[in-house]
This record gives sequence, structure tokens and C-alpha cells, in this order.
Amino acid sequence: MDAGSVNSSSNLKSQSRFPLQEQIPQRKSSKENLDRFIPNRSAIDWDYAHYMLTEGKKGKENPLDCSPSREAYRKQLAETLNMNRTRILAFKNKPPAPVELIPQEHISSSHLQTKPTKPRRYIPQSSERTLDAPDLVDDFYLNLLDWGSSNVLAIALGNTVYLWDASDGSTSELVTIDEEIGPVTSVNWAPDGRHIAIGLNNSEVQLWDSAANRQLRTLRGGHRSRVGSLAWNNHILTTGGMDGQIINNDVRIRSHIVETYRGHQQEVCGLKWSASGQQLASGGNDNLVHIWDRSLASSNSATQWLHRLEDHTSAVKALAWCPFQGNLLATGGGGGDKCIKFWNTHTGACLNSVDTGSQVCSLLWSKNERELLSSHGFTQNQLTLWKYPSMVKMAELTGHTSRVLFMAQSPDGCSVATAAGDETLRFWNVFGVPEVAKPAPKANPEPFSHLTRIR
Repeated sequence: MDAGSVNSSSNLKSQSRFPLQEQIPQRKSSKENLDRFIPNRSAIDWDYAHYMLTEGKKGKENPLDCSPSREAYRKQLAETLNMNRTRILAFKNKPPAPVELIPQEHISSSHLQTKPTKPRRYIPQSSERTLDAPDLVDDFYLNLLDWGSSNVLAIALGNTVYLWDASDGSTSELVTIDEEIGPVTSVNWAPDGRHIAIGLNNSEVQLWDSAANRQLRTLRGGHRSRVGSLAWNNHILTTGGMDGQIINNDVRIRSHIVETYRGHQQEVCGLKWSASGQQLASGGNDNLVHIWDRSLASSNSATQWLHRLEDHTSAVKALAWCPFQGNLLATGGGGGDKCIKFWNTHTGACLNSVDTGSQVCSLLWSKNERELLSSHGFTQNQLTLWKYPSMVKMAELTGHTSRVLFMAQSPDGCSVATAAGDETLRFWNVFGVPEVAKPAPKANPEPFSHLTRIR
């Protein structure tokens, strides 16, 4: 079991805030955090300073009392003692240039041609934008945030689904459902970026056309309790419920239930289809991960899983398929496990396991680099960027004051939106701008290609 719902907001608090309004940080007073510049006194030659303030100026101030021989002696003494300096409060002299042990002419040109190193990418340590998200349900098992291919972000706040257009920052309300069937427990965009599925607390799933702002249909009869996870695979909408069932729904036909997967004994809180659409990964509150293969699917009986992965010791909600290796799956365990594990889904073998030290709520692969982003709960409520496969930490991003439950990636793969139990929605430029691909060199034209071939 993992920590589930936490009621973190009051009615008075939510009434005073508006959904998806940008938070403007308060500037500090200009008089705060100011200090005087104090020179580094450890570098001062006090004896020389005293001489320059007393004896060193006597010759210039009293030229008649200074004979030519005395002046010549003073100059020679100053040169010998390195006293030809003009600054009293001075830093130490620059170190001498290093002596070349091997003359430059003896070094071959092959040694001088070093491979240029790729500059390290700058990763901003703070979010670039923060929006209010009042009434966000603080529940580990739900999936209340998704970023569609049309660059519109969907977020469920209580009984209402809001749409935030990333291109112009505008906000609109898609639907507010009735209290008796709410709250909203999951949202997921279809691949076309126009249609969206909304899972409800009463076991139903609604399909909406966001462009026309109208409901298309309601899927009923599949689950017996709330639908906390959704995943599209072309025209197939896969739903996971608290009843432990996973159902494939063909949204084009009236009898929409075409396949049922039974393997979880508790709530299904994570669902992700592979990029090929051939394999489905599911994670549950029973600490299990299942890999399902469509080639083994049967509409007549509950489909048998391809692999049953039992290494996690807490609920598994975080699932992410690798974009550059089709059979590589990353999974994250809850507060009793705290591990990110990597799996070969062809063989079912665990390739690596990393203890992150805190609850893993969500995982995202970079579309442009070999990097993985994880979001966490207590104690730091941070985002951690990992280099794959070394799993070296590249950055830790903080700002949320409660566990970071949900993450969604922009269509271009550069930005990441996070929603947390602190009722804020934050945007991070964590993955950076992809490099512009160099055009492929043109192939050399075949010799004599302009001549007619003789067969």
C-alpha cells in the first residue's frame, strides 16, 4: 500500500483562488541583502604600505633635501626590493606563465587536433512559470494531468476539467461533472490532440471533443469502481480501475469492450502503451508490473500477461517506455520501495535498479537526450534528472512544497509540467531545446551517370 489521498485544502482557501492563474513572486526590498565591499586584506603588504605612506613620499615632497646620489640609491633599492608598485591595496601578482616542458615544434599535429567536447547544457534550477491549481485531488493513485499533441494541457481540479493552451496561455473550462459521479479521477488525450478521455469516480469514462466543446459518448459497464488510469493506442482506449481490471475499449463501435486483462489484485494506477502499440505496461497497488502483448489478446477470455514483474515492494504508478530503445521500460515504486527499475520487456529481465531515497510518483524520458526525469514525494518533493544508463544525477529541481504527483511533457519534448499536492502547476525547461540536425551530405554522383547505359 502507498499513501493515497490527502485533503490538503479548505473551502475558504479554494474560494479565494482562481484556477490556472499565474503566481507572481513578491520582490524583496531593494535595501535587503546589501553589504559593503571589503578588500581582501590578506593580500596586502603592510610593510610596503607603511613605507609608501611615510618615507616613500619624502623625496617628492622635499626635492631640495634629496641629492642626486641619494635618489639614484633609492631607485636601485626600490628595484631590488620590488617596490616599484603604485597600488597600496593590491591583489597578489599574477603567477608566472608555465614553462613548456616539451617545445611546441616537437608536438605532432595529430596530438593538437583534439575532438571538440560538447558544452554542458544549462538546466534552470527554478520553474519558469507557476499557476494556481486549487482543489487538485492529492491522491497518488490518480492521473489528473496530460499534455496533448495540439499543445493544450488538460488538468482535473475536483469535478472540473480545465484546458490551458500553451501557445497563448489562455484557459478554458471543458466540463464540470455532477457531484454524485465525481470527482474526476483521470484524464488522457487521444493521439489527435483533439479528443480527450475523462475517467470518473463512479466507474464511467466520458469522451469529449475539445474543439467543439461537446461530449461524444460515455463508456459504461466495464468497471465496478473508479477509473484512475487511461492510455490510448490509436482507436483503442485502455482503462484501469480500482477493481484491478484493465479493459481495451474500441471507441468506434457500440459494444466497446473488446479485451479484458486480469492480473492485478488491487487498483491499477499506471498504464502505458509502447510506441509500437504492441505491448502494454500496467502498474498496480499490489506492487506488481505486468507486460501485456496484443498478439496474445483474446476477446473470449481474460488475456494472460506476457511478463509478471514482482521486484517492487510498493505501489507502482510511474511507468515510462524508452523512446530510443523499444523494449526498455522504466518503472518507479512508491514510498515503501523508492526505486527506479529498468526492464527488458522481451525477456522480462531487470537490467538495473536505483534507490532514489523517496517515493517515485512519475517518470518521463527525454525525447532529445538519453535522460530520465523522475518526480518525488517526501522529503524534498523534488524533480531529479538522471543521465542514462549511468544514472548519474544531472540536476535536482525543487520548488514544490508537497509531493509531485503528476508530470506531463510538451509535444516538442522541451518543457515539463508538474502538479503537486501543494495545489500548484509548475512548468520547467528541463530537457532543453533539441539540436538542429545537420543535413545529410549529398552522395557523390555516379561517374558517367549522364551517359546511356548499355545492357
